Amino acid sequence: MELIRGLQNLKPEHSGCVATIGNFDGVHLGHQAVLGQLSEKAAEMGLPSLVITFEPQPQEFFTPESSPARLTRFREKLRSLLRFSIDRVLVLRFDQKLASLSADEFIKQVLIKGLGIRYLVVGDDFRFGKMRQGNFAMLQSAGAEYGFQVVNMHTFNIDGERVSSTRIRKALVSGDLNTAEKLLGRPYRMCGRVAHGDKRGRSIGFPTANIHLHRNATPVQGVYCVEMFGLDVEPVEGVANVGTRPTVDGTRSLLEVHLFNFGNDIYGRYVHVDFVKKLRDELRFDSFDELKNQIEKDVINAHDYFNKRDKVT
Repeated sequence: MELIRGLQNLKPEHSGCVATIGNFDGVHLGHQAVLGQLSEKAAEMGLPSLVITFEPQPQEFFTPESSPARLTRFREKLRSLLRFSIDRVLVLRFDQKLASLSADEFIKQVLIKGLGIRYLVVGDDFRFGKMRQGNFAMLQSAGAEYGFQVVNMHTFNIDGERVSSTRIRKALVSGDLNTAEKLLGRPYRMCGRVAHGDKRGRSIGFPTANIHLHRNATPVQGVYCVEMFGLDVEPVEGVANVGTRPTVDGTRSLLEVHLFNFGNDIYGRYVHVDFVKKLRDELRFDSFDELKNQIEKDVINAHDYFNKRDKVT
């Protein structure tokens, strides 16, 4: 898969493609249906498939303080797109310049001049351009004029309701990991590189692998049963805390994972952490002893969960 960063890096050989546009946050089952639709049409037309996405996401640019928590960071999104045989990803920096483009300018500069687009898949409620003036009908009209076809992506429903990133966030916030997994087509996961921490967990008998989240907000918060992938032996079960660690006056969100029966040095490893069950919300304790006692209970509860799950499977 080829990553193209910005219109300025488009080359003549990039002209002519089958494309879709969106945030693709989470790359959930609804997105996967679109990607399948895209790949099928690209093969039929003998053209490369291309995803147009934005960084930061438009809501993060316009309302950074109230934008929804991301399901996936940009790197995680790219890794997910790799699985679906997408030939190219064009990432456009969403800044004031891009936000100021009129809908007509977006069509001409990005879709026609930049990409020579031949086939476009978007939602029928897709809006674009300055003040969100562009819509599906405008794209269809432009397609008729410039020779490219515009179709709407198929709505993908589960349990009678459309699959969406918003619906998955709501499930995660409520601790409903089963519903989130059903909508994603996989367990909810976070990825990152294991970094050195303050070693406080080690001092109370619970060493942790620390992963900085590099995001303004996280859709999960609290203590979870998890499985870690990306190690020499995988998965490794454990218990994880996602939060700011109020007991030690933390301020930055961090993913801390205590792995069971594991003592290898994994600093610097890029790992995937799958969240499989929420145990409790994050709490503030008055002392390290109280924190240690609660972690001991969390570990016991996590072991009980995995033992019961393994017996069922």
